[in-house]
Amino acid sequence: MQVPLPVVLTLALALAAPAAAHHSFSAEFDGDAPVTLKGTLSKMEWVNPHGWLHIDVMQPDGKVVTWAVETGATNALMRRGLRQADFPIGSEVVVKGFKAKNGSPSANGSSVTFADGRNFFLGATEGPQGGGAPGRSGGGQ
Repeated sequence: MQVPLPVVLTLALALAAPAAAHHSFSAEFDGDAPVTLKGTLSKMEWVNPHGWLHIDVMQPDGKVVTWAVETGATNALMRRGLRQADFPIGSEVVVKGFKAKNGSPSANGSSVTFADGRNFFLGATEGPQGGGAPGRSGGGQ
């Protein structure tokens, strides 16, 4: 029995999409471009393969820019005891991470600190004291 070409193409695309969605740190982010973002948490995407924090950051000219900050996998965050409820929308946060290579307002997050002092590690394997991008001095993603 022959399988119709549209069915084969649909299956091929469905299987390829998850593989295309995942990437290495160095494919999208610049380990030589650290960034510290201070702003308001506007959205939390608790999705795989990586979660995303969206931070509204006030620029010196008064314009607000929304940054998308990639976190580690949600199952890795949950193994650390974190839940989506730990990221209340409207919270003032400071996020440390590394800028995207493409110049967009996006970053790979290493840590987030809330106004009440809570500090969470966002990356896959490197702790907030690691001091470098994944793949550097004790880190890896």
